[in-house]
Amino acid sequence: MTSDTTGSLADALATGTVVLDGGMSNQLESAGHDLSDKLWSARLLAERPEAIVEAHLAYFEAGADVAITSSYQATFEGFAKRGIPREQATELLGRSVELAREAARRAHAKGVTRPLWVAASVGPYGAMLADGSEYRGRYGLSVAELERFHRPRLEVLAAAAPDVLALETVPDADEARALLRAVRGLGVPAWLSYSVDGGRTRAGQLLEEAFALAADADEVIAVGVNCCAPEDVDAAVETAARVTGKPVVVYPNSGEEWDAQARAWSGRSTFTAEQVDGWRRGGARLIGGCCRVGPGAITGIHEALGN
Repeated sequence: MTSDTTGSLADALATGTVVLDGGMSNQLESAGHDLSDKLWSARLLAERPEAIVEAHLAYFEAGADVAITSSYQATFEGFAKRGIPREQATELLGRSVELAREAARRAHAKGVTRPLWVAASVGPYGAMLADGSEYRGRYGLSVAELERFHRPRLEVLAAAAPDVLALETVPDADEARALLRAVRGLGVPAWLSYSVDGGRTRAGQLLEEAFALAADADEVIAVGVNCCAPEDVDAAVETAARVTGKPVVVYPNSGEEWDAQARAWSGRSTFTAEQVDGWRRGGARLIGGCCRVGPGAITGIHEALGN
């Protein structure tokens, strides 16, 4: 299913470059919302759903073709810690997809004519812990245990009929193995995106080995990196394209660094719209921004791609 459009995201990637949105948290914080809670933007699924629609809409109007839902830190375990029962958590996970759909409907009603798609965000196990471990991996869990953690919410998100499942900010090849097992048979395509440091995953595995896991996965329509420094992208794009033969997805951070203890960003932005041409020439077909990359940068990407 697509958002009031015809044609799949996979078809679009086969014929050109597609623009992703930027950081959901960045846009929500700029609108004055407090995201210091461990549920991050997922808290607003229950408390301020309209704010999430408005954030998605801002990115669609800025030129994004794909909205990534606010379900990155939305897990049954995380909701349970806040006293939210499983039935309500199921509803909130499904709501994340519907809110992005609503934003696409509003964008079309306001005159946006291009196809718009919805990617259901599936963050790593470490995102639920909310202690920075998604930047390290190595949780002490087996692949089977990680698969059991991810599969239930993947089933719920898939049932909400997004266009694609965004398996994102994955720090560890072992967790990638679990996620690739967990998406089998769901009937929804996926992309797999690692968080990296140089030529390795955050857990230290070589990217050649990490990307190779997805090479023969029929469910995976794109593979790449996100939530990393812009400077790490060029080599990762080349490696992902060479190892998998699949379209490459790229959405780095602004270049600033996250301090998990202080729960704050530091440093300066090194992200520029001009970088996208090199990424595209290297094989990237799904390009956007992650943390601290807002609608202005997405407009720049949209224009740089000649859209």
